[in-house]
Order: sequence, then structure tokens, then C-alpha cells
Amino acid sequence: MELSSPLTYAGDPRAAADGAAALEAAGLDAVWVAEAYGFDSPTLMGYLAARTERMRIGSAILNVYSRTPALIAQTAAGLDAISGGRAVLGVGASGPQVVEGWHGRRYDRPLGRTREVIELSRRIWRREVIEHRGITELPLSPEKGGTLGKPLKLLNHPVRDTIPVYLAALGPANVKMAAEIADGWLPFLYVPEHAAEVWGRSLAEGAAARDPALGPLQVVAGGLLAIGDEAEAVRDLMRPTVALYVGGMGAPGRNFYHDLISAYGYESAAAAIQQHYLAGRKKDAEAAVPAELLERLCLAGPEGHVRDRVEAFREAGVTMLNVTPVGPDPVRLIEHVRSWL
Repeated sequence: MELSSPLTYAGDPRAAADGAAALEAAGLDAVWVAEAYGFDSPTLMGYLAARTERMRIGSAILNVYSRTPALIAQTAAGLDAISGGRAVLGVGASGPQVVEGWHGRRYDRPLGRTREVIELSRRIWRREVIEHRGITELPLSPEKGGTLGKPLKLLNHPVRDTIPVYLAALGPANVKMAAEIADGWLPFLYVPEHAAEVWGRSLAEGAAARDPALGPLQVVAGGLLAIGDEAEAVRDLMRPTVALYVGGMGAPGRNFYHDLISAYGYESAAAAIQQHYLAGRKKDAEAAVPAELLERLCLAGPEGHVRDRVEAFREAGVTMLNVTPVGPDPVRLIEHVRSWL
């Protein structure tokens, strides 16, 4: 099992990148750079490429609405070039809260758009001449308002013509698509004990249609990491995140994270979290997050407990353990866990 970490979401991005570079020396295999309402991911990924030498640098994620498929492919190719072949393209549909609320784009046909971005990106990296008719038409014909009138291909020669594509997915149809066409899967709020019952069927159906040339699906999941007798308190640091996503990342009936926690068996807790959060009672929403859920989302506690959590993720099929080290010495934490893998 490989080891990765998300880039710190808030604060000074240069300091966060420098911290990630230190974790590379401790054995980190990859770093993931988020993009929602903060800084754009590719800028920080470019800085990381200059500050690191070995570890892979992934977007987690670029949504498929705010950039065209061609721009997504160009961006990934450019990042791969400046990193010496270390880029990973993490994409996904995100959700209405980000796509409509922040980017002002209509959240429609998420599965079709995602599939199209992946297929077009791979064709562009192979420097195929692109002419496409679908949700996105490339190139636009004059009668559609375009001016090119003929197909084009990527000008540059990419370092690799097969940049790994990881798909963020939670719903059954989206997870099935990830298992079918993506190199890797990026689930969120992943509880290994419930993974098979929630996603097992979708993963199996997608795998049945998978091109063998893609190889096995890689799975990236984990949580907060802290080791020690007092480390259990670290789990409470996840309360605001869980409350935000389950309670506030989407209106009632349009919140994928609420649906996920309900599928885990915490229906009443998910309803309470959402009710409190949407009413502005954020602290009450945080308090409504079950302690059992936090324990399963995190890798925090005495060493024996954390080792058990690592094995739970491994047994659930996770191939890259994605952890956020919490404490005064994150390098030592990464080195410690690296020695178990």
C-alpha cells in the first residue's frame, strides 16, 4: 500500500508546499491538491513540482464544469511536463454547491460530462486529431458560432501519453464509471467497514466492463493521522468537516455526502446534522456527528489502534492510504506509518 497526503487546504500555500516536500523525504508517495473555493489547484501543483523530485502530484479534484475538456487535458499535460512525468489528473463532477453556487454553471449531465472529459483528455494526450460530437463539440463549426472549421491536435509532445486519471465518485452510477474507465478512484468520507455494502456492487459492475489494459483500479482513501494515548481527541478535529459536507454541501435532497452517511447506517445523525447546519447552528451540527463515525473515518489513537485502522483500509481494497498527519512532528508520523506498509 502506498502513502499520500492532501495539501493543507487553508493558510500559506507556500508553507504547505514546503511541508509536503519534507514529507516526500519521509517516504510520501503522492500529494493531492484540492480546489473548491480556495486557490486553484494547478498553480499550487506547479509550485510543488518545482519543490519536489520524486512524489506524484495530483489534483483532487478539478471539476468537469469550470474548464473545458481541452483545457483540462492541456493543464494535465503541462503539469506532467514540468514535473517530469509525475502528474495525476484527479477529476469529478463536484456538486451543485460548488458548480452552481461558485462557478455559476448549470449542474447538468454529470456522468456524461465526466466520461467525456476523461475520454477526450486521453485522446488529446495521444495527440489525436480531435473532432468530437457530444456534450462538448470540438471544434465548433461556423454554424455553431465557432471559427476554426477544422479539427486540431495538441501542439506539444507530452512527456506521457497516458497520464493517470483518478475519478472522485460517491454515487452508485459514478462509482461504477470509475471502476470501468478510471485509473483510480477518490472516495471521500470513506469508512472501510461499510465500503463493500455501499459500493461493492457498483465496483463489480464497472470492473466487468473495464479494459484490461488499464490494470487494476487504484483506491485512495484515509483520514486524520495521530498516534499516542491522547490521540483520540484528534478525531474531534473532523467534526467541522463532516458537519460542513453532510450538512451544508448541497440542499436537502441534493447532498451526496448526506446520502453517503445515511447509507453507512447513520440516517438519523445525518438528518440532525443537516437540520442544524442549514439553520445556522453549526456547533450543534458538529456535536451531532457520531463518535463511532469519527473513529472509523480517522486513524487516530494508540499505536495498536492505528495499525488496526491501517489494516482495515488495506482489507477494504485501499491501495494508497491518504493521511493528514496531526501533531508537532508530521515527518516522524509519516516515517512511522511508512515502516508498516
